[in-house]
Amino acid sequence: MSQFTLSIDCGGLFIKSCVLDESGTMHAAPTRVQTPYPLSTERFLDTVQEIATSLPKAARVTVGLPGMIRNGVVVATPHYINDAGPHTRMNQELKDQWWGFDAEAAVAERLGMPAKVLNDAEVHGAGVVTGSGLEIVLTLGTGLGFSVFHGGKLSPHFEMSHATVRRNTTYDTWIGDRERHRMGNTFWSRRVRLMVSELRPVFLWDRLYIGGGNSHSIQQRDLNLMGDDVVIVPNSAGVAGGVRAWQL
Repeated sequence: MSQFTLSIDCGGLFIKSCVLDESGTMHAAPTRVQTPYPLSTERFLDTVQEIATSLPKAARVTVGLPGMIRNGVVVATPHYINDAGPHTRMNQELKDQWWGFDAEAAVAERLGMPAKVLNDAEVHGAGVVTGSGLEIVLTLGTGLGFSVFHGGKLSPHFEMSHATVRRNTTYDTWIGDRERHRMGNTFWSRRVRLMVSELRPVFLWDRLYIGGGNSHSIQQRDLNLMGDDVVIVPNSAGVAGGVRAWQL
């Protein structure tokens, strides 16, 4: 138990979790539950506690949340401030609860163990980066997740998903799951390739990792055209990074 980390990956549609030892080996079958809505901060803590109770006891917990997280505090987050999740009506009361919510302190108090709360793409990246050069992580799910690592160290977070692209459309919308369903995987995959080509001169990365639930929808032809410095990584990295996140 003293070596175990509870890792929780919070998405717009599902919350995934597992318990890992210091080497990143899972010590129970990973779990996945639907993200409950409407999701108040109290209901979020109840859900985290239920997950912790259902898995082997751990000594610490890592939580990946969507949005801008600074020092464990939610500066802004999508989805959870809406009545019924992604693309539904925003609830001002939920927004007031979430924006400015010290999630790290609240999770630590509720579970009675040290907690680390980061952006979900940052936890995802912790599970895949090698520590060599400038490494960028993109996660493709409900929207777009983004994190930057240099020499294996986490750089300050910024929300690439909110950057404007194509006539006042954000990357979050332009590359999100709704567009994938509307366009179909073939045309959406080309759009991902175009996004990568546009971001390349901005970052000049040594390695770009693409993960998240929709990364498997990228067509092989487009992946080949992106170049050898672009790698598709398993979605399981979202929870597997829970251990290495403590070393960032």
